[in-house]
Amino acid sequence: MRTPLIVPEYTDQSYFEAGQLVAVLTAQPLDRLLDYKAPAGGCFLGAYVEVPLGPRKVIGVVWGAGQGGYDPKKIRSVIGVIDVPPMREEMQKFLARVGDYTLTPLSAMLRLATRAPGLTDPPGMRRIYGLGDKEPDRMTPAREKVIGVLEDHGGVRFTAGELSTLAGVTSSVVKGLVKQGVLVEYETPRDLPYPHLDALHAGKELTGDQARVAGLLRDKVASQSYGTSLLKGVTGSGKTEVYLEAVAECLAQGRQALVLLPEIALTVEFLDRVEQRFGARPAEWHSGVTVTERRRCWRMVGEGKAQLVVGARSALYLPFQNLGLIVVDEEHDQSYKQEDGVLYNARDMAVLRASICGASVVLASATPSLESWANARAGKYERFDLAQRFGAAELPEMKAIDLRKEDLPSGRWISDSLAREVFSRLERKEQSLLFLNRRGYAPVTVCRACGHQIGCDDCDARMVEHRFQGRLMCHQCGETKPMPEACPSCQVEGKLAAVGPGVERLAEEAVERFPDARIAVLSSDMSMTARNLKERIKSIAEGEADIIIGTQLVAKGHNFPLLTCVGVIDADLGLQGSDLRAAERTFQLIRQLAGRAGRADKKGTAYIQTLQPEHPVIQAILTGDEEDFWAAEAAQREQAGVPPFGRMAGIVLSGPDLAQVFDVAQYMVRNAEPLRRINAEIYGPAPAPIARVRGRHRVRILVKADKGTVLQPALAAWHASIKPPNNLRISIDIDPQTFY
Repeated sequence: MRTPLIVPEYTDQSYFEAGQLVAVLTAQPLDRLLDYKAPAGGCFLGAYVEVPLGPRKVIGVVWGAGQGGYDPKKIRSVIGVIDVPPMREEMQKFLARVGDYTLTPLSAMLRLATRAPGLTDPPGMRRIYGLGDKEPDRMTPAREKVIGVLEDHGGVRFTAGELSTLAGVTSSVVKGLVKQGVLVEYETPRDLPYPHLDALHAGKELTGDQARVAGLLRDKVASQSYGTSLLKGVTGSGKTEVYLEAVAECLAQGRQALVLLPEIALTVEFLDRVEQRFGARPAEWHSGVTVTERRRCWRMVGEGKAQLVVGARSALYLPFQNLGLIVVDEEHDQSYKQEDGVLYNARDMAVLRASICGASVVLASATPSLESWANARAGKYERFDLAQRFGAAELPEMKAIDLRKEDLPSGRWISDSLAREVFSRLERKEQSLLFLNRRGYAPVTVCRACGHQIGCDDCDARMVEHRFQGRLMCHQCGETKPMPEACPSCQVEGKLAAVGPGVERLAEEAVERFPDARIAVLSSDMSMTARNLKERIKSIAEGEADIIIGTQLVAKGHNFPLLTCVGVIDADLGLQGSDLRAAERTFQLIRQLAGRAGRADKKGTAYIQTLQPEHPVIQAILTGDEEDFWAAEAAQREQAGVPPFGRMAGIVLSGPDLAQVFDVAQYMVRNAEPLRRINAEIYGPAPAPIARVRGRHRVRILVKADKGTVLQPALAAWHASIKPPNNLRISIDIDPQTFY
């Protein structure tokens, strides 16, 4: 929760002489800026500095002039200025405005913006190799390839890994040539600029519709002014190629570009497409890159030596020097919402950052969020549509399988109707995808002797069996334990039974139903690196699997040319519960899944297994009446006064003592005068749907207000009036995406 931060009055002073007082913002959990003396040599406004704080040295940013007002002898000096460009004023404004919107302390915002490791370290070195003046004792084909790579690149030096990859040999070949003096080892700084991306490099030939939209997006970027565009294109319509043309225009203008992706799994394939378009690979920023590469990326972005960054949501907080374009691919994806720490939506904050620095935004999706759809309808965003798939590919046909009419035995999940379709694809050497949005083997493990359901020791959640690993896992806190032989409650052995399907159980059934098929399982909880996942997806795309079984990981941007049949095992699963976005998310997910089929020259069909084919959402999916669906969904939300037609905040109180948590929550509701003054409605307190996580009891309050209400000041005043016990935490989520 944001605490008041004492900020000095605005000053246009941009440089501070040695000994002058400067106000420094640190990433430490403090409620104020700290005064220090500028170091020898002085410092600029926005400089990243190292300062003493108690016995420690911490990183901070010069935020303005110091305030003084106490004994100057007690004011310590800045230790030194870090050798990186100062934080720009636009970045300071961005961090402050995100903090104001999300009710986050400015110190926590600075932590987001300084997450590069080793900023105070001297530049790291790496070993690279070039040709020496000696000949090998004997020439082998592998050695000849290595030497050939170096000769072909005109003396350019490479790391051992790069040489091995380019030459297609093992690293031992490179090491052997080094020992013989054929290759010479050099040391060079790791933080090198990224290869130049050529905006004029030939890209793919665009269709008429693609070229038209690409031209309009290029014009928006060329204006060098803020504007947000919604790029809505059916799956397989070539949205990526279109918005890469906007990136090309941005690079041609000499400005930097950022492309946000929702999944690391998509990054590797996307980097290949960027390299094809611009002749080199861009910078990467996500949890899958090494610590060294994160440091390099942060520094090079700040020095303007990274033209394009491809990254996860936190890439928004990199220190861009001249940001001209932000693309949010799959903008509807729920993973853009940060659900812990700073609670922000990267899609919305991308629009905010672009508005501050005069950049363009492209929000791309086949199934846009209702928020973006409504903003386009209201004229806040400009909308561009791609209605046709690229080339000869056609949109898939949608069919429902009514499970009420299927004779489906207990413990079986693949209907006979769907199985026949899969068999027909096997005969035609085509691929099928079976989708179930449940990880693990089974969502519940129950004892048939006493009825006990195995739950997490620290959460009010059932543990999920992961049979591939032989363990039970809590999907809330991540706790795991071995699968027991006996019931933990009654100690009877051999009576534990799996209830309900998970993706592993579906794979087990598929092996029995289709014994001659090659089956591949894709799930986010599989232990695979990004590279391994890329290789697995590539092998599937090349036809090394007949049936793909997966969770929602498979719905995001992957291209399987041989895939012509998609089977949604339980289309009703997402419609359960009270989430106000349930209909929207089910519609998006199944339409995205169906879009995996028929992306080449063979027609695709999606089969939806459901117990309620007459449900309005299922009907909208089957008919493809997207605009009617969005209009109906918007009308319902508007009538209810909920986002995007109303303001909402979720408040969760958590602590080890349930009675204490409820007492504080009830006190908050009784003393909510700041909220009542703005006519906000308060719901609760009530136990959160998942009422205990990691041993802490959770109680939820919802606050709702009219669309035009400025909710944050009232929430801040309300929270400031409460003095909770030290062991009780209160989190406030503006525009919550989940309600657990």
